[in-house]
Amino acid sequence: MTLERPDDARLTAPHVARNRDAIRAVFLEHMPRSGQVLEIASGTGEHAIHLAAALPGVRWLPGDPDPHARRSIRAWIEFSGLSNLADPHATDAAAESWPVAEHAPFSAIVAINMVHIAPFEAAIGLMRGAGRWLGPDGRLYLYGPFRRAGRHTAPSNTEFDANLRARDPRWGVRDLEDDLLPLAAEVGLELHTVVNMPANNLSVIFRKA
Repeated sequence: MTLERPDDARLTAPHVARNRDAIRAVFLEHMPRSGQVLEIASGTGEHAIHLAAALPGVRWLPGDPDPHARRSIRAWIEFSGLSNLADPHATDAAAESWPVAEHAPFSAIVAINMVHIAPFEAAIGLMRGAGRWLGPDGRLYLYGPFRRAGRHTAPSNTEFDANLRARDPRWGVRDLEDDLLPLAAEVGLELHTVVNMPANNLSVIFRKA
């Protein structure tokens, strides 16, 4: 990640510019257009700005446990001038208690490029939080690379998985069928749709049953 300017707290991530429009298209087709959307692990905050601008009827709650990320998110919010973005929260998906729970129920919970760059406890906590705090017919949106039934979807994802595990053995590309669907079933979520995305990524949407 890089700074927009030396005196500017806004961080930029090159991959955001490459995938944000494809993610927005999925949101506009499959995700709620109203209510409160809780974003976990918002990183730089660029996705929050892009999606909140496209969904003016949604109140977007971005956040990240990293204070540097929260400074960037706050700076992007101020830069955007959008009124439907809340001040960034510090929720850690793996934690038992989420500081944003008081704002529940949520119409959607969003985690973009999170579950593979975090210990699996974060995915477990994310699913449990979604089961607990999504409203009726609420959606959980995940974006990133995933294995399908034990297989990587592309050679590049095989290499990426090995790279992630070399950096931290707790990280890695998760398996949709073997890792995530059982967690979803435990908390009352069902798979709503899977959308193929650029660069061998997937948009995975669960619905609260």
